[in-house]
Amino acid sequence: MADLNALKQKYAPVLDTLNSFSEYGAKVDSVDLDGEKLHIKGEVPSTVIANRVWDVIKQVDPTYSDLEHEIATTGGAEQPYTIKPGDNLSKVSKLFYGNPNHYTEIASANSISNPDLVKVGQQINVPVLS
Repeated sequence: MADLNALKQKYAPVLDTLNSFSEYGAKVDSVDLDGEKLHIKGEVPSTVIANRVWDVIKQVDPTYSDLEHEIATTGGAEQPYTIKPGDNLSKVSKLFYGNPNHYTEIASANSISNPDLVKVGQQINVPVLS
């Protein structure tokens, strides 16, 4: 018999990632056992965030053989984002991709000629990495 608490602990980084994007519309609807697997049901607002969650799943366990997930993507591919105080495109890249080095892709997708010049309140779209 699978241990629900042990599986929740193992996949805590996945649940933490989903919860960290709650301000953008990500949510966890349920976490329970489905036979011998942890079952996570929830939703994310974009393919960008779905890919970030998927990356975390693979970091926890590349085979994810003890995980069953139903994580629906409710919006489009890109993730809208509003620049906050202290932000730069590297921080945005780290948040959405787990890697700060994709800031140039964000700049290019938003026609930002100088990635160092973003303004608080500026609306951007974080693209899906190809």
